[in-house]
Amino acid sequence: MDIINILAEATKEYKIKLTSKQMLQFEKYFNMLVEWNGKINLTAITDAEGVAVKHFADSLALLNYVDVPKGASVIDVGTGAGFPGVALKIARPDIRLTLLDSLKKRLNFLDEVTNELGLSAVIVHSRAEDGAKNKDLRENFDFAVARAVAQLNILAEYCLPYVKTGGNFVAMKGPRAWQEIEKAESAFNLLGGRVKNTFEFSLPMEGGERTIAVIEKYAGTPPKYPRNSGKIKSKPL
Repeated sequence: MDIINILAEATKEYKIKLTSKQMLQFEKYFNMLVEWNGKINLTAITDAEGVAVKHFADSLALLNYVDVPKGASVIDVGTGAGFPGVALKIARPDIRLTLLDSLKKRLNFLDEVTNELGLSAVIVHSRAEDGAKNKDLRENFDFAVARAVAQLNILAEYCLPYVKTGGNFVAMKGPRAWQEIEKAESAFNLLGGRVKNTFEFSLPMEGGERTIAVIEKYAGTPPKYPRNSGKIKSKPL
C-alpha cells in the first residue's frame, strides 16, 4: 500500500478525520522526509508503513486524548523531524505552532516542509534550556509537546517553563511510563506542574505501546529553572 492508504487505515478509528488535502500533505511530507534523510540524519524509520504508523499516526494520537482548543498555541520542544508538531499542524491548521530545535540542519528541513505544505509555523533555533529563558517564549504557550527519550523529570525541566499557567505539557512516551511519571512528580511540583491525566494505548497495525502524560501547569515556574543542560542531566530534579 502507498503512504496515503496506510495512513487512512492507521487512523480510521481516530477522532480526527483527515481530508484528501491533508492526506496529500502527509504524502509530500513523507517524500521530503525520505529525500532529506539521505543528506542529514532525521529518522531511522523510512519505510511507508513505519512512517505512517510510528511517526504520523503516533503524533496524531495526541488528538484522541487531549482536548486542544481552536487556535491554541503549541510549542514542539526538540521537534527533530517535526514530530509531533508538523503532523498536528497538518491535521489542525488552526493551531499556532512553534517548532524549536538545537540543530540548524533539521530546522532547514522543517522550513522547507512547512513552505511546501503551505503551513504557518514559527521556527526557533535554540537549545531548549536557552529558549525557555527568552521572554517571548517563556510561559507563553497553551501547550508544550515533546516526543523524546529523556526521562520525564529531565524533560519536564526543559518543557514546563514554556507553558503558561493553566496550560499543559504533553509528553509522548513509550510503554510502561508510569514509573517515570511517579519518579517525576516532585520535579513537576517544583516547576509548577502536576499530573492531570495519563493514557496508555496501542498504536494501530502493531506499531507498539505508547503512553501520553498530561502535566497541568498550576503555578509559575521559578526563575531559576531551567538550569543549564549539564546540571539538568547530572542532577535531575
